Amino acid sequence: MSSTTAFTADQLLALPTGMGKRYELVLGELRVMSPSGWRHGAVVGNLDSLLASFIRTHDLGRGFGAETGFLLQRKPDTVRAPDFAFISNAHLPKTEPKEAFWPGAPDLAVEVLSPDDRKREVKEKVNAWLSAGCAAVWVVDPELQTVTIYQSPTNVQVKKAGETLTGDPVVPGFSCPVAELFR
Repeated sequence: MSSTTAFTADQLLALPTGMGKRYELVLGELRVMSPSGWRHGAVVGNLDSLLASFIRTHDLGRGFGAETGFLLQRKPDTVRAPDFAFISNAHLPKTEPKEAFWPGAPDLAVEVLSPDDRKREVKEKVNAWLSAGCAAVWVVDPELQTVTIYQSPTNVQVKKAGETLTGDPVVPGFSCPVAELFR
């Protein structure tokens, strides 16, 4: 493919897997994502067990594990893959989508930082999620042990160890000590 030809979501889906390569598609540009380190994986595992079990126990909707692709835009296509995502029952369609990538944004996208993440790229992801319709984006920083909660580009809160992370209003009733994410 030439550098002037945009990749599509269908072409992304057809790429071979393996060799440690994962991809996201941003405005038709294929971006290779390096495998994450063990700290990242441990935090994602904690988030998944805490959030997914709460969502299931309270029948709030559907949780999605790491690297689930969400088709945020067409022509040029954008497919992003958060570390965890949630869609409330109110936003789940009556029939499951037939597309390979979920069409549209989740209600909540959670991104766990890796040591090589650049601030500009993280901000770009947060803005993409919010622009596509996410009600909230959580950026979890294992190094600083913080969770930055974006409900808009200007409505931002930072929670740190010793404080409580709450899911309201996106994941109603969910709460846990921030430090629990990093145990």
